[in-house]
Amino acid sequence: MVESQRSVASMLHVDMDSFFVSVELLDRPELIGRPVAAAHDTARSVVSSASYEARRYGVRSAMPVGRAKQLCPELVLIPPTFEKYRRASREVMAIFHEFTPLVEPLSIDEAFLDVSGSLKLFGSPAEIARSIRERIRERTGLPASVGLGATKFVAKLASQRAKPDGVLEIPPERTIEFLHGLPVEAMWGVGAATARSLKSRAIHTVADLAREPLPSLTRLVGTASAQRLHALAHGRDARAVETTRTEKSIGHEETFARDVSDAAFLERELLRLATRTGERLRAAELEARTVAIKVRWESFETVTRSRTLTESTNSTQRIYQTARELFTALGGGRPVRLIGVRAEQLAPAGSDPAALWSDDDDWRAVDQTVDELRGRFGAAGLTSASLLAAREDVVDPRSLQDPA
Repeated sequence: MVESQRSVASMLHVDMDSFFVSVELLDRPELIGRPVAAAHDTARSVVSSASYEARRYGVRSAMPVGRAKQLCPELVLIPPTFEKYRRASREVMAIFHEFTPLVEPLSIDEAFLDVSGSLKLFGSPAEIARSIRERIRERTGLPASVGLGATKFVAKLASQRAKPDGVLEIPPERTIEFLHGLPVEAMWGVGAATARSLKSRAIHTVADLAREPLPSLTRLVGTASAQRLHALAHGRDARAVETTRTEKSIGHEETFARDVSDAAFLERELLRLATRTGERLRAAELEARTVAIKVRWESFETVTRSRTLTESTNSTQRIYQTARELFTALGGGRPVRLIGVRAEQLAPAGSDPAALWSDDDDWRAVDQTVDELRGRFGAAGLTSASLLAAREDVVDPRSLQDPA
């Protein structure tokens, strides 16, 4: 069924509330009602999850722990236990599958569910939403919020407004009314820079966005973004639930225990990250058309830069060379807290006609040999000579964060 043609709000977005903290409070019930965050109590740590009591002080996920303590001196910190969160996530996802096979996990603590084929078995979408929440609470003790809409976009917006521990249904006939009262920042893909561009044209709400002519919107934000925003502002979102997920990007990043200014060290880190990224691409038989880097300075300002290549690649050296050029263009000297390399615009290896006669052929031959040797003798015994230099002050990056 095409999403925009749904006659009932049978698209659900289920989002666990303060997931990491909620899991920890199962073992620490005496802390219920107090401002709590899942985070290590160190100068370099960031908040992984915050209770709603902590959020009232302004504490948010990804915030430096030092800043969180300033905002909330009474904040209780619990060291994150990621295996516990993964175990709870598996229990929750299993419950989703009891109601529908059409489940699309978005992260460890949220998923889209299409229940259009489950109505005869379990009742209306709203009844299914309530049953899911009750079953999660009974079996795991955890709270969840559910948004219902005719499309993914509306369901996700509804779940955010159902928090904490609630259900909000947006009937299809009220989709436009619901959307048009929202600020433009609520739109998928509208960050701070895009919001500034839109507001320069007096586009402050989704209603303003819907009224803006598409050619004018295109001049503001580009063709792809304009078309997406224009469609969403009119309630159109044809995306279906994807039960099998295809990787859209592959990458790695490192956080340093102390800020790093040494250019040689940072270039070695870029090579290390490019090597791991290239290995994963080749193992998945994928190639990337775009290489991107992420850099977080000591001030916590984070920048990303990317370059689209003339031909797709999974060559370690091509990825590294591109990442190094992007990093050099940022200008040196500033202490770096985090650095990352990512391959984007993925496609099956060999599917790009431009890559049939490639400048990367020699590098590909080297990569193939290295991969074969690693497969036979293990990764630990084979590495680039430049990576043998001592590697200090690297924190194992935890990609798990709990935005809800």
